Order: sequence, then C-alpha cells, then structure tokens
Amino acid sequence: MSEEGYEMAYIKEAFDTNWVAPLGPNVTEFENELAAKVGAKAASATTTGTAAIHLALKLVGVKEGDIVLCQSLTFSASANPIIYEKATPVFVDSDFVTWNMDPLLLEQALIKYGDRVKAVIVVHLYGLAADMDKIVELCNKYNVVLIEDAAESLGTYYKGKHTGTFGEFGVFSFNGNKIITTSGGGMLVSDNEEKIAKTRFWATQARDQARHYQHSELGFNYRMSNVVAGIGRGQLKVLEQRVAKKKYIFKYYKRELCYLEGVEFMPINDWNEPNYWLSVMTLNGQVRPIQIMEALETENIESRPVWKPMHMQPFFEKYDYVGGDVSEKLFENGVCLPSDTKMTDDDLERVCKITKGLWR
Repeated sequence: MSEEGYEMAYIKEAFDTNWVAPLGPNVTEFENELAAKVGAKAASATTTGTAAIHLALKLVGVKEGDIVLCQSLTFSASANPIIYEKATPVFVDSDFVTWNMDPLLLEQALIKYGDRVKAVIVVHLYGLAADMDKIVELCNKYNVVLIEDAAESLGTYYKGKHTGTFGEFGVFSFNGNKIITTSGGGMLVSDNEEKIAKTRFWATQARDQARHYQHSELGFNYRMSNVVAGIGRGQLKVLEQRVAKKKYIFKYYKRELCYLEGVEFMPINDWNEPNYWLSVMTLNGQVRPIQIMEALETENIESRPVWKPMHMQPFFEKYDYVGGDVSEKLFENGVCLPSDTKMTDDDLERVCKITKGLWR
C-alpha cells in the first residue's frame, strides 16, 4: 500500500466513525504506536512540539525565578515555552563534535546557577544525537530534570537507544517539514505514565470529571485531533523508508561535494545513528553560504542557513549565555541543502551541479 493509502485509511475511519475531535481511537493508537517505536512507556499527542515542551516544563514545576538551561543552537520553539512559564532561560553553546550542547559548558552553567536550575533542554539538531551519556550523568549529578527536544530526530539512535528516551521527558514534532508529518503536531513521551496522563488532562482544557463543565486547574487546548493522528499513524509506518532516503541524500551530497575547498559536512559519530533529517555542510573557504543559497534560489531551489543561535536573537539576547563561538561559527558558515525525500537523482545532481559551479 502507498503512503497515501495508509494515511487515507485512518482518516476515512475517523470520519466514518464520526471521531474528528481532539480524542478518539487514532489519537490513542498513535500514542501507543509512537511510544512503542521509540521505546517509551507512555506518550501524549499534542497540537505541536512546542506544546509538548510547554507541558514538560509544567510537569517539572518550572515557575518564575527558576532557571532552565537550553541549547543555544536551535529553533526558538525550544526556548519559547520557558518564557510561557515566566522562567529564565540560560543558553549553552554547542561543540564541534556533535553540533549539540557541550557537556563541559553545561556543567559550568549548572555550577554557576546551582539550585535555581530546574531543567535542561538539550536538542538533537538536524537529527544528530547529542553526547547523551555525559549530559545524563551531569543532570543526575546536579539533580535537574532532562528534557530532550527530539523534534528533528525521530528515527535517530544514540548507542542503539532512540533519542527522546534518555531524559525524563522527550519531545517529537510532526510539523510539515519533519521526517514524518501530520501537517502539524507533536508528542511528549516518558516512562512516567502518571505524568503523561496528567498532560492529557491539561491538554484538554483541564476539564474535571463532572457532569457539568468544571475546571479546577488551568488548562490548554493542546490535544491532537483524531484526524491528524490518523495521518501520523500512516506516516509512522514508513519512518524507516524515510530515514533510508534521507541517508541516501546525505551520502550523495557528501560524495559529490566533499572534495571542494573549504567544505565539511555535519559530524556523523560512531555512536550516532542519525535520521539525516537535513543534509548540512559548512564552508570555510572563499565560497560563502549566501552564494550557494542565492545560486540555488535563482533556479527556484530552496536552501537555508543553519539556525541562528538563541543568544543572538533580538528577543533572547538579554539572557545569559555560557560558551564561546561554536554555534556562531556554525550559523555563519553553515548551509542546509535541499533534503526532501521526494527528491530524485536528477534533482540531487542539479543541486550539486549548481553548487560546484561556484568553485570554478
């Protein structure tokens, strides 16, 4: 059956049974299937990955005056929920080995802020696993909760274990650009089934068990719909195929472009089995990322820079930053190449031909 066939079967079932609200069999089964896929005991389906991070912070009990340490090299969705709870983000730099949170700098931040630190948000950037052994060890040592932003890393393994399952909470995204998509959606996973059940309550407006509408706690409209969950169930069936195609795309680019002066590709470590969500390279020669982006854009091909670090963002620049210039250099020198799984060899060759032309 085609990918569309899987998805449409579940969507049709939702309409045939009149389950189109933010609850229903597809939601429950998508939660169960995703949890089983990554090796977690429980999962809660949300409208976005951002909502899932927000709920994780609420479970931790983050409040005004608390510190949350967050990777700087990421998308703003990793950090925004910290502000929702009126806590204070402190941003931590990456290292060149993983492109993710540097454990040495993380410990510096943990020491600097002491008991004020309530949680650490580590990101598995572009599907590359962070150095989880060291990060988990530090969170245990300093007694802080670890939240994994695995929005970009569904299908990524660290030493044989799925990213998103090392911390107390893991977060996945099914936004339209992710390796599998529900058009929009997220998932919070944990081995703490009681806490996951609590997030389902919060996500459905915190409606008490009563005949009338009664609310004893602040709630949110964060629950995924049964129709969207049906799309997710269909997409989940082809996750391994998507990872294989993403890996093929990365290897194609690396084979064709790695010999060019100043070109390096994102790090693939022995202990890391990434999902290759995006194929990213850095340029340290005369050709600059903007030249590649503009050359491709001229041919109606989209590419993008590496995420602009949070500590460089106008909204977040007032907050503390622990680190050096690693994330800044990756932002300055990086370019994300077109990586859609529908790309053909002709598409890939076209991108490579345009790119190579800048070195002539």
